[in-house]
Amino acid sequence: MSLIYCPECGHEISTASVACVNCGRPISARPAEMPRVIVEREPKTESIPPWVIAPVIIMGVLVLFGLIYLFTAGDDDSNANLAVNVNARRNETARAPVTTTDTTVPASSIPVAEAPGSAYPTNPQNVPGSRVDAPPAKGTVVIDAKVSTRTGSSQPVRNTRFYLLDKDVESILSDADLDPIEGQTLAGSLALATADQAQYGEFYRAAMQALKEHIKYAGSTDSMGKAQLGSVEPDSYYLFGVARTGEGFAMWSSPVSVIAGQNAVNLTPQPLTQMPSRSSEE
Repeated sequence: MSLIYCPECGHEISTASVACVNCGRPISARPAEMPRVIVEREPKTESIPPWVIAPVIIMGVLVLFGLIYLFTAGDDDSNANLAVNVNARRNETARAPVTTTDTTVPASSIPVAEAPGSAYPTNPQNVPGSRVDAPPAKGTVVIDAKVSTRTGSSQPVRNTRFYLLDKDVESILSDADLDPIEGQTLAGSLALATADQAQYGEFYRAAMQALKEHIKYAGSTDSMGKAQLGSVEPDSYYLFGVARTGEGFAMWSSPVSVIAGQNAVNLTPQPLTQMPSRSSEE
């Protein structure tokens, strides 16, 4: 084991000592967290005097402390630069404008199921943020017409034309300066002329010409006595129709109100009016 002299007090100590046993001066410091620097020493030879070893060790210790200082200073500078860079980036992020992306999805149209027999459709579900279709702007009119027979039973009228007028028949024919058939009102005269056009054709043609300007919607009944009128503007109208059955006829003339959606018009079965004989008319 080699001996050296303490640089502080000059006491002779072992080269393996960490500090001087006399004054406590540290001889070599090896911080655990710092990189270790190993100074290679030349192998001892018999030709090197012992007094040369001490200065070499002292120089090695000084170099070691110098390297430790340089590494420590470099780490501090690096940490300082890193902190500055991080703070600079944070400031740039804080000053940068925030860009927002509009992800609003247009609302989708929800199909609306129409309840049978109702004036307005019903919405099957209420979805927040979605658009609900408005009630239909127009209406559908289904006319159900029957006549009452002599036996008291009712039967549907087939191939009968029904009209929705903007005025009542009496006013329309009166404004047209038509004279009624003897013993009949103007509306009754039109019904009689419709049922027997061969005898009252002239009145029928004049009356229908007057009605033509006031007919808003028209439709004929099927084999079940039903007529459907579509795309009807909601409003108040006058319903008019004449059915010929056998030797009699029936007339319907009454105001009706049409609303948006389905409109069922179930007409009261009308009794048949017997056709006047031509002999009595002559």
